[in-house]
Amino acid sequence: MATSEATWGYRDRFGDAFARTYFRRFGPGVVSSVGLGTYLGDPADSRDRQYRASIVEAIEHGINHVDTAINYRCQRSERVVGDALARAEVDREAVVVATKGGFLPFEGSPPDDPGAYVRSEFLDTGLVVTDDLAAGSHAMTPAFLEEMLDRSLSNLGVDTVDCYYVHNPETQLRVRSREAVYNRLEAAFERLERRRAAGDIGGYGVATWDAFRVPRDHDAYLSLPEVVARAEAAADAVGADEHGLIAVQLPFNVTMADAVTVAAHRHPTDDRDVSALEYAQAADLDVVASATLAQGSLAASIPAAVDAELGGDTPAQRAINFARSAPGVTVALAGTGSPAHVAENVASGTFEPLGARAFDAVFE
Repeated sequence: MATSEATWGYRDRFGDAFARTYFRRFGPGVVSSVGLGTYLGDPADSRDRQYRASIVEAIEHGINHVDTAINYRCQRSERVVGDALARAEVDREAVVVATKGGFLPFEGSPPDDPGAYVRSEFLDTGLVVTDDLAAGSHAMTPAFLEEMLDRSLSNLGVDTVDCYYVHNPETQLRVRSREAVYNRLEAAFERLERRRAAGDIGGYGVATWDAFRVPRDHDAYLSLPEVVARAEAAADAVGADEHGLIAVQLPFNVTMADAVTVAAHRHPTDDRDVSALEYAQAADLDVVASATLAQGSLAASIPAAVDAELGGDTPAQRAINFARSAPGVTVALAGTGSPAHVAENVASGTFEPLGARAFDAVFE
């Protein structure tokens, strides 16, 4: 488990190589504001080797936040993260490891008949029932998430996951009401509160694609205030002094800035609607920004007017630094395609992000 002492020690070891605001508070410790994402890539041995080398390179040169999910690359991403943690010349306690559960994972490679695989591995075993599923591939019942957490702990080779996300809960809105989804989230949070008390997770979060950045009338909308309220109720149910909801993850980049521009969440203390980032900041939730490079497209070019304001030697660095500049963002995730890309991404942290006024001016 990542600890305050070890993560602050990591900052002391690497901090002088980066700009002043590169390391930021996360829970009791600190993390690099550039994190590693492990979503992209084929589930192949050659890709595993690239990932392993890239993650070790990153951890040993100033990135101590690694993000993955059990379904990424058919569980291979989690396993490679675990291998890299064991190989890197950095203590496990200095690295924040986050993973997710929600989508039914394949084993090693996509099966020839995905439907038959889901039936044999999940339905026939009783881990889920048909009514639990959305889009034929998503579930978030307490029993399912608990099993996925156990598998993730095994895949990663760790005793504790520092942040365990419920993955894209808005998927469930395709088959049930918004209130029913909130109820399922609360049940999931209650189980995760018990796993937090047992030391299996440091905290939990919600990782989304649409839910927190779209308007209230959007089919995929979920309310951040309601999600926090459900976490509070879950904590009360297990007798915890405070809830363990510590982070949200959502996409944020130059061309997908809805988390700043769409005011769809009621401020926790003021009588006004605010953006997802402003709400999270007010509610003391860390925000992890995904898709900061728009899955690679922003590595080639970003809008000229924005590009001119950002620090960085390359378009990829400037795109990462746009996400790092947003008030409320703790970590901006970038991919780990190769050690060369990792070196470029790490170097983005040597530049200061935009100040609040300069960032706001981008949207004027």
